[in-house]
Amino acid sequence: MANRIPSFLLDKPDSDIYSEDRGKIKLSFIERGINQVADVIRSGYIQWDTATNDGFFQRLDARIKMIFLLFFAVIVSLKKEIMPEIYLGSFIFVLVLMSRLNIFSFYKKVFFLGFLFGFLIAVPSAFNVIVKGEIIFPVFQLSKDYRFWVYHIPADIGITREGISAVSMLTIRVVNSLSIAFLVLSTTPFPDIIKALKMLKVPDSFLMVITLSYKYIFIFSKTVEDMHRAKKSRLLREVNSAEARKWAAGRMGFIFRKTRLRCDEIFKAMLSRGFSEEVKIYKPRKLKSRDIIAGAILMITGVFFIWY
Repeated sequence: MANRIPSFLLDKPDSDIYSEDRGKIKLSFIERGINQVADVIRSGYIQWDTATNDGFFQRLDARIKMIFLLFFAVIVSLKKEIMPEIYLGSFIFVLVLMSRLNIFSFYKKVFFLGFLFGFLIAVPSAFNVIVKGEIIFPVFQLSKDYRFWVYHIPADIGITREGISAVSMLTIRVVNSLSIAFLVLSTTPFPDIIKALKMLKVPDSFLMVITLSYKYIFIFSKTVEDMHRAKKSRLLREVNSAEARKWAAGRMGFIFRKTRLRCDEIFKAMLSRGFSEEVKIYKPRKLKSRDIIAGAILMITGVFFIWY
């Protein structure tokens, strides 16, 4: 019997994958998700790389940096005016420069998360429906006022001066808080962070959750990427969106079952090796004079921002 070529091998790729007119490849949502997973792994390795640079913050002891993180996070939340927050953000920017971090990559993450969790959440308060005040940008006008239960909707709806101030303040606070957190995380290896938290009397159960979660993120990301590549290497053509969603749902269930088994195996391995529900670390090194001087300067600067 003559050999026949299967008809699906002669089919052109789906229009959502390849377009001859545009001459470029369009990734499906599965491909985009895998790319995001790969970004998680790359970001983890980048963090280890930047934490070993010869910068100002990299040379400091992790305990000094954790105290700096907590102290300045409180300062950011205490300030109630925009200009002090801007000055505080400028000071953090100088620390980022002194730490030799990639400014574009650093603030790309900070501004994206600040826009997402700061501006977008606070933007409704710019309208006089939420925050009463002087309207400076009228949006639209109703025929009359309306009242629903305890809510009052005025006839003239617009953006108020007080609302813009509130949105700006919350956004700058979120950006400054993220900048401080990313600065410490980008200049400190993860084991040093755990040791510093242990020295600051953080509960062992909390440290274990952080450590295991941090490690499992990379295991999970690599597992998802390997499964996708294994499936893709066995395909002769691109699958449609319905099949891709079905496969993704099945892999979610598989990863959930595998996670439960992995947790049981890890816990049994920890017990067999003498786990006593206590995080033990080596004796920390003594603080150098450089750490003490830098920590004192940071604390004095923080006190200045409190009283400013």
